Amino acid sequence: MVKRMIVVADAGSSKTAWSVISAETGAVVEGFVTAGVNPAVMGGEELRGALTEAASRLAPYAIEALHFYGAGCLPELCGSVAGLLATITGALNVEVASDLLGAARALLGSQAGIACILGTGSNSCLYDGQRIVDNVSPLGYILGDEGSGAVLGKLLVGDVLKRRLPSWLCREFLDHYELDAAEIIRRVYRSPGANRFLASFAPFIAAHIEVPEVHRLVMGAFTAFLQRNVANYPDYRSLPLAFCGSIAAHFSSVLAEAAAAEGCVVRSVMASPMEGLIAFHTQKS
Repeated sequence: MVKRMIVVADAGSSKTAWSVISAETGAVVEGFVTAGVNPAVMGGEELRGALTEAASRLAPYAIEALHFYGAGCLPELCGSVAGLLATITGALNVEVASDLLGAARALLGSQAGIACILGTGSNSCLYDGQRIVDNVSPLGYILGDEGSGAVLGKLLVGDVLKRRLPSWLCREFLDHYELDAAEIIRRVYRSPGANRFLASFAPFIAAHIEVPEVHRLVMGAFTAFLQRNVANYPDYRSLPLAFCGSIAAHFSSVLAEAAAAEGCVVRSVMASPMEGLIAFHTQKS
């Protein structure tokens, strides 16, 4: 007898995590990681190529349902991506949705609340337990993305180069990453991937979070995220507030401190939405 499987994918620009789950028991049969996928910046053939490895790994399974969440899964692109996934995997039912809906389902399940992502970038939404009903545009790391890894890195680099941090910490930062002002300017203004370059400094920030100036930097970034995004949603202080993403997980204590100062309570934090998505889709099956 052929066993039916549920597949959940969490796609980012750098990597895509896949979980194969038994539809009968809800147990994870296999998990693996493939290349990143972003339909918003990939052409059809490039997208197919990026999904080829996953299709080969999924070939032994009879897939009852495939749920694919990702950055760049815009509403106008979801239909074509779903069609491609159905063709190359043989899945009977395919759902393609944004990483933000994935975060909401993972964090809140069928409960209404506010779901937030704090990773390389940041985002948030008001979720009614089934769908996203409001979203304050994150605007990217130049105009927004408050609280993200890219913005934390931008603030750190700015404070280093403007000598707003202790001199020993500035020297340690520049020595550790073998950087100088000219190279930083080149990487930020003249090279691709400036957001990822800036976000790469998050481990240094985490390692020095006890330095008062660094703590204030992170606290200020999270406060800005709450004030400029979360506070725009009705009843934001009374609704469940939950976060996922590497930055939220690594700085969870400062995040909770910033939320408390704004009259909010962080109900849960996940480094990755996968565990929550598995629970959501096995409960629904």
